[in-house]
Amino acid sequence: MIIPILFLILGLAILIGGAEMLVRGSASIAKRFGISAIAIGFTVVAFGTSAPELVVNLLSATKGTTDLAIANIIGSNMANILLILGIGAIIKTLKIKRGTTYKEIPFALLAIFVVAIMGNDGFLNHTSVNVLSRADGMIFLLFFIIFLYHVYGISKVETEKEEVETYNWSTSLFMFAIGIVGLVLGGKWIVDNAIILATQAGLSERIIGLTIVAIGTSLPELATTVSAIRQGHTDLAIGNAIGSNIFNVFWILGITALIKPLPFNVAINTDVLFTCFITFLLFAFMFIGPKHQLKRWQGWLFVLLYITYIAFAIIRA
Repeated sequence: MIIPILFLILGLAILIGGAEMLVRGSASIAKRFGISAIAIGFTVVAFGTSAPELVVNLLSATKGTTDLAIANIIGSNMANILLILGIGAIIKTLKIKRGTTYKEIPFALLAIFVVAIMGNDGFLNHTSVNVLSRADGMIFLLFFIIFLYHVYGISKVETEKEEVETYNWSTSLFMFAIGIVGLVLGGKWIVDNAIILATQAGLSERIIGLTIVAIGTSLPELATTVSAIRQGHTDLAIGNAIGSNIFNVFWILGITALIKPLPFNVAINTDVLFTCFITFLLFAFMFIGPKHQLKRWQGWLFVLLYITYIAFAIIRA
């Protein structure tokens, strides 16, 4: 069991390194094409930090480990809210813009509700089959296009400037290529060894995806959030986490289901409903005490909720 664990950790390290290289290279290329900094932040960076989940899901789907693919997305969204925003708020109270409160957080809540509805078509249609079909994948991607249109609108009216480090063309393309290779190699090692560990330890793919893989693929968001808070960009920090949740559902689940339909295990309904609850809780926190802020006590509560729920999920399994 030690060797699969070592390869899993190495895969996570390569995956995170690949995502970092991909973000830097892509952002530099986009900047050289004259794309605005705010648009880069909401698209290139969000794509980059969500790239680990995308690679893990595509490889999981092709190998038939669909429980791992879906649990990875739900677990990552859970970690983004409770763990990443929780740690961020503990470091410093997060002040949030009205637009993020009234638009992006509700959009993230809509995303997880759509998963709950589309994943339980067996219950709704009184059949024995629950699946995220190719049609569901297309609907997810249509929602994703709407979100990109929203981002485009933000890029036209947003005046705040974020610095984007640029490199020469050869360096930018090299970083982009190395990032892709790192994502594919790291993702393959994660999926292969997660399956081995689940088999040897008697754990389900759902638990492995909800815990180890989800936390690992959320590390780029954590690094981005901590970096943004240290530089004083608190709205960027929460926007990155919430934006990644939207990307995870509408982009990653959408494209995964479009490539290969994903059977939906009803056991994951508990995790989906809990993610709905914590997303709504995040929205509600924006109106408790000073408005549009995530306070330190709320951050501690989020981290405690995360630890408690993960322990509950493992015991339940």
